[in-house]
Amino acid sequence: MTAHVLALDQGTSSSRAILFGPDLQPVAQASESFTQYYPQPGWVEHDPEELWRTTLSTAQEALRRAGVAADQVAAIGIANQRETTLLWDRATGRPVYPAIVWQDRRTARACAALEDAGHGARVEARTGLRLDPYFSATKLAWLLDNVPDARAAAGAGRLAFGTVDTWLLWRLTGGAVHATDATNASRTLLLDIRTGQWDPEMLDLFRIPAAVLPEVRDTTGLFGLASAGLGAAVPVCAMAGDQQAALAGQGCFRPGMVKATYGTGCFALLHTGEHPVPSRHRLLTTIALQHEGRRTYALEGSIFVAGAAVQWLRDGLGLIGEAAEAGPLAARADPAQRVYLVPAFVGLGAPHWDPAAQGILIGLTQNTGPAELARAALECVAFQTADLMDAMHRDGAGVPAEVLRVDGGMSASDWTMQCLADTLARPVERPHVLETTALGAAYLAGLDAGLYPAPDEFARTWQAERRFTPCSGPGCGASGTRDERRRGWADAVRRSRGL
Repeated sequence: MTAHVLALDQGTSSSRAILFGPDLQPVAQASESFTQYYPQPGWVEHDPEELWRTTLSTAQEALRRAGVAADQVAAIGIANQRETTLLWDRATGRPVYPAIVWQDRRTARACAALEDAGHGARVEARTGLRLDPYFSATKLAWLLDNVPDARAAAGAGRLAFGTVDTWLLWRLTGGAVHATDATNASRTLLLDIRTGQWDPEMLDLFRIPAAVLPEVRDTTGLFGLASAGLGAAVPVCAMAGDQQAALAGQGCFRPGMVKATYGTGCFALLHTGEHPVPSRHRLLTTIALQHEGRRTYALEGSIFVAGAAVQWLRDGLGLIGEAAEAGPLAARADPAQRVYLVPAFVGLGAPHWDPAAQGILIGLTQNTGPAELARAALECVAFQTADLMDAMHRDGAGVPAEVLRVDGGMSASDWTMQCLADTLARPVERPHVLETTALGAAYLAGLDAGLYPAPDEFARTWQAERRFTPCSGPGCGASGTRDERRRGWADAVRRSRGL
């Protein structure tokens, strides 16, 4: 009767809950969007209470649709948008400020100042990350400096910091547990990724009092009992950053396996095994999983704008009514036109890491129309992915697997995935369960609860719903122009960076 696992997938634009059965197949799901706030250019915020409300309501709705009571759920797994930074009062549980989202760029100057002062190499050596506003540490420092009395209260232990996983765990357990997992902690700029512990030197550099930090735990294990709003106490048995959860959901447990998740942004992870691999080509070294005290690592390339480019077509330009229309519209584009969109709406992520880059659209002619703009918006995702894959290869962490596994909402577009395969010149595989972030969270929780098999056995059950093979041979326009189009893309990127 307790063979179900509930996955809570809290993302950048929506909260989703999926109930999985003993065969790891989805039984029921619910999702709910929430508001994005842009109080100033480059600032992105969420309402922490709305993150909690939508997470709880989708969990309740998924259980209702399945006809399953909370006491029939063996475990909960949490996957979450990473780097998003929250600070709340331990006594009242009330946030002291809105959540500062991972996309937020308000601390770009602070990061530049630290870089100019010569701290970049030391930060990267300890944390595997770069000095960039993307990560949590400078966001937290900003909160401590700009919320009245926050720094004094934090130093006295009255405030609690957390990424979204920590916030949800706090609320689910009624404030009983203040903890995070190693994958989320590795995205803060505060964790020594070799020891898995908060780093005193990084805390000193970013002026973060240790009293505000959560406990760092394994990705799998009993975090606490979730009783708030569910009707019964359910063990929370796994927490993971969304990209690491997707890596698990794709069955990528062996070195060399690589996956890319296409949501608001795109995040490609290459599993590198039990030792962190420093990147020489501006990728990130991150913890892939920590299970029973054993850490495995990944190289990650982070693209800030992927599905957000389609949202721009829909909401900014009004060229499409819904995201699914982008692929068919792009298919009608004139293949002879060379239109490039560099979607640096919030700067550029890996491998450039340029917060000052600006979005540009070049190659326009009088014949350029909606179809060409749609193609440029989808192609830019393929070009950015190709840049990441090239950097992974040059980093010498072992040649990435010949196949790229994909997931996320954008992977549902056949045209986009075929464009990706053509641009990469390698096969692209899309799984049966596109919601691999939730699947990974459920699997890790069920693994700890004793419901699901060991990772190697789980990986053998992975199946592709469709395989996209690169176009080749006579008459294949994508193959014939691949190098030319990538050179054009590289030139457009240089222009967006003012180079």
